[in-house]
Amino acid sequence: MATAVIMPKQGQSVETCIITRWFRNKGEAISTGDIICSYETDKASFDLESPADGILLDTFFGEGDEVPVLVNIAVIGKLGETAEKFNPNILSAIPPATDDNKLPEVSNTLATSDELEPNEERDIKIRISPRAKRMAEHKKLNYNNLDGSGPNGRIITRDIEKLLTGIAAERNITSKEGEFTEQQLSNVRKLIAKAMHTSLQNSAQLTHHMSADVRGLLKARTKIKSKRAEDTNQQDITINDMICWCVIKALEKFPEVNSHLLGDKIRTFHKVHLGLAVDTPRGLMVPSVQNSAEMDLIKLSKELKSIAEACKKGSINPELIQSAAATFTVSNLGSYGVEMFTPVINLPQVAILGVCTIIYRPADLGNNTFGFVPYIGLSLTYDHRAIDGGPATLFLKEIKDQIEAFRY
Repeated sequence: MATAVIMPKQGQSVETCIITRWFRNKGEAISTGDIICSYETDKASFDLESPADGILLDTFFGEGDEVPVLVNIAVIGKLGETAEKFNPNILSAIPPATDDNKLPEVSNTLATSDELEPNEERDIKIRISPRAKRMAEHKKLNYNNLDGSGPNGRIITRDIEKLLTGIAAERNITSKEGEFTEQQLSNVRKLIAKAMHTSLQNSAQLTHHMSADVRGLLKARTKIKSKRAEDTNQQDITINDMICWCVIKALEKFPEVNSHLLGDKIRTFHKVHLGLAVDTPRGLMVPSVQNSAEMDLIKLSKELKSIAEACKKGSINPELIQSAAATFTVSNLGSYGVEMFTPVINLPQVAILGVCTIIYRPADLGNNTFGFVPYIGLSLTYDHRAIDGGPATLFLKEIKDQIEAFRY
């Protein structure tokens, strides 16, 4: 019996997803668990696994199509089985055009503010996805006369983008062939850009820099490597894991930093939900480790690695990468050799710690002896609307003290 492949619902607020790539073609054999396609929500990217063994009988949408959640996107079965009964375009065929429901021809013109005023009768007849509607209204684009290419004639983002391209062509916006390449921003890239711009535009961000002696951390790391050489089952605790551990301890002493700024209120959390910036092929994601202060170092290390891997594979729980899921974030660029940077706050959080590379600096070792000591750079960006410079500096110094006192 044929099995439908359904577009999953990732999170309560997700209404549509965009298919970004098909990994299997119609007629190919596929096994349970094989990646059949990848798709994006308005928060992240994911891979969709095949729910059954068999032949990919048909796919109902193409790459770039915006698909409502819980709709059939493909069907898997045996050779000879029919796929038509699973096709959402056939199941929900558009009724014949009449004078009452026929859509006017496409008009590639910019709308005035009056043309975008809501009309109750018109809204009932126009099918448009929420994402496409936001894009059209942001560009002040008249979509009322646009024929959609989605299911049941629904207007999707591809239709809006096509209309914008036509308008640009009419205005003779051209370029010399071969001078550059151009491609659409991915959904995740657009969201990252929007979040960064919103953060800088709507907060008073200031960054303090400090360095911490990491001889204790490096000794601990050497000991951990030695144990793993003898027993590979030992947890591989990294320098970043240790720093996150120290940050959590500092947050427990400075709870005002473990907060969200919500309009004219500051919500201070009694538990630490630590966010970790993760660089993935799909873009930057910031998953959170819930209740991280309740974990020992080994457990914390396992959880940090688990959420990072889930982000890279595209299997992270969408609820864990929402900005409000974490109470404080750590962004580590040390492995890239960055000596100092200004991290951007993940609103509504009130602060973020940037971790830089380790640099050896001359220092007094005592008894009139000088030598080179490894220091790690720490960059704390905080929202001056919620935290003053004094408390922010004391919090950053507490992280430094926790790092320098670390023993394993």
